Amino acid sequence: MKTEVLRDIKKTEEEYQKTISAAQEEKKHRHSQAELEADNLVTKAQSNAEQYKKLKLEEARHQAASKHAEIIKSGNQRAAAIREKGSKNLNKAVQLLVMRFKEQLHVKA
Repeated sequence: MKTEVLRDIKKTEEEYQKTISAAQEEKKHRHSQAELEADNLVTKAQSNAEQYKKLKLEEARHQAASKHAEIIKSGNQRAAAIREKGSKNLNKAVQLLVMRFKEQLHVKA
């Protein structure tokens, strides 16, 4: 009877040791999985941040190009308006120049 009890105690101790070992292995495994998942999340976050940065840079480039085109268009319109205004006064300016030139010729003559 004593040997049976001792044998049962020894068997129970062995089972507890196996259970403890299994729990420790499970703990290590879960810890490894958690670290791996954390690394994956960090990598994914960095990738998302890089994509967001590229997207914002592309948007900024697009806005700059639009602004540039708008400025060029506005400049061309202003230049055309100035040319048109100048061409309206061109005949008068030529006549005035010719008249003054003739006046200078007559003064010297």
